[in-house]
Amino acid sequence: MRQNPSFAMTDVGEIRRLIDLHPWVTLVSQTDDGLVASHYAVMLDDDRDDLTIVGHVGKPDDLILGLGNRELLVIVQGPHGYITPRWYGDVAAVPTWNFVSAHLSGVPELLTPDENLRVLERLVDRFEGDGDDARGLYTLPNDAAFVERLERGTVGFRLTPMRVTAKRKLSQNRSPEVVETIIDGLTAEGRDDLAAEMRRAADARVRP
Repeated sequence: MRQNPSFAMTDVGEIRRLIDLHPWVTLVSQTDDGLVASHYAVMLDDDRDDLTIVGHVGKPDDLILGLGNRELLVIVQGPHGYITPRWYGDVAAVPTWNFVSAHLSGVPELLTPDENLRVLERLVDRFEGDGDDARGLYTLPNDAAFVERLERGTVGFRLTPMRVTAKRKLSQNRSPEVVETIIDGLTAEGRDDLAAEMRRAADARVRP
């Protein structure tokens, strides 16, 4: 992803927030047969305060990606969408696409079976939530033997990225008045996620 200093997102806390809110990522690897990509959910490593992520893939994808043997690119995609030039006023302009995205690159470390089980349990708990009817990984009719068989069909990994490129392109090159018009337009169209990210970026610009 080509970086632009005006749109660079370098704050680790903001990148962690992006990963936490958008855990469904794309995993890309270069193989002898060309590029391959898979899609999985990841989480921040709860033992770290950096950009280390943990996750798992199915064993067929592990072989395809060469997990642990070569560099892995993890693409995190946040809110994004079309921006019409109508919102710029009566000036010469073309449309654009606003977005928030991060690329994390590194060679992942393979997890032990016990570590992988803990990651699998955390993933289930995260997305099941804490409602009365939440079904955890070990909730009956699942039992330990069933879960262990499940684990053997997956490969867990931990990735501490060696390279990070994060970009928040949210009309920072436009005047505050135009940004407000864009936010209002997105809100009127029901594109609240992108509008909220633009508001967050705009508030950060004016914060002392």
